[in-house]
Amino acid sequence: MDRRQPRVAVLGAGSWGTAVASIVAASAPTTIWARSPEVAKDINDNHRNSRYLGDCQLTETLRGTSDTEEVVADADVLIMGVPSHGFREALEHAAPYVRPWIPVVSLVKGLEQGTDYRMTQIVSEVLPGHPAGVLAGPNIASEVTAGYAAAATIAMPDQNSATQLAALFRTERFRIYSTTDVLGVEVAGALKNVFAIAAGMGDGTGAGFNTKAMVITRALREMAKFGEALGGDPATFSGLAGTGDLVVTCTSPASRNRRVGEELGKGKTIAEVLDGMNQVAEGVKAVTVVMEMAERLGIHMPIATEVDGVVNKGGTAEDAYRGLLKATPGHEIHGESW
Repeated sequence: MDRRQPRVAVLGAGSWGTAVASIVAASAPTTIWARSPEVAKDINDNHRNSRYLGDCQLTETLRGTSDTEEVVADADVLIMGVPSHGFREALEHAAPYVRPWIPVVSLVKGLEQGTDYRMTQIVSEVLPGHPAGVLAGPNIASEVTAGYAAAATIAMPDQNSATQLAALFRTERFRIYSTTDVLGVEVAGALKNVFAIAAGMGDGTGAGFNTKAMVITRALREMAKFGEALGGDPATFSGLAGTGDLVVTCTSPASRNRRVGEELGKGKTIAEVLDGMNQVAEGVKAVTVVMEMAERLGIHMPIATEVDGVVNKGGTAEDAYRGLLKATPGHEIHGESW
């Protein structure tokens, strides 16, 4: 990037897309695309995104629009906050207006159904030649917007790009680290949502903190095995995008995926749970892709398997936990069993 302030475009005005846009707007001219004109108007007139972030105040210089060309045509950096199921369509719609070679940063913690692609793989297909990376970490959007201290990792294919872009997101209370392990960060982000559903099911059935700690710890091992098999750096899974994001997503009352699991644990069907939500819980879609990939890789993933059984095959949370507890424990680090 050159020395002038980069112009930043954010596609997607959900809670996290808006939170990141507000952060970036404090240091660079930033425009956010909202599918709803009403959301864009709320951002411009009231400096709020009431639909997704309640009364949280946004940076006053952040501009909203529902016109894709307007938001991306002169951008030096493109940030993608559209959920995984709409990511490709939104990027294809924006592609004719995107300037050559600008970096694209994904905020999405999911996998594309049908292709099993990570979001940066979609970027490489739709916008070949554009550096593609991801920002991820233990970040609850409302807390970050309210100014609570937090941290995230930005992963880009080369360290220089990662370092430059880190400065765009960094504030006094939002610490940004950098890495070149794009694959590992994306895999961790997708898997932690699946495991948060498992943790939430424990909450819904009344399991205790010991049980939750057990699930989180074994989920981390499952995540690392899966990610390393795909080529991720083992250290990534013990960092912010791995352990950090897994812990907050499995424990926070504001976690959508944990809440899905909790409602399943209380006896609701997945259809009933999703009908009551106005935001996407990426783990619901990701678990199908994860199971397909695990089968191809020959990796045993007991926790993900039980989540898949409840989300996609009519099982119950009680069934899932009974299934996990029936397995005979092996070697904690090198064993194959749960």
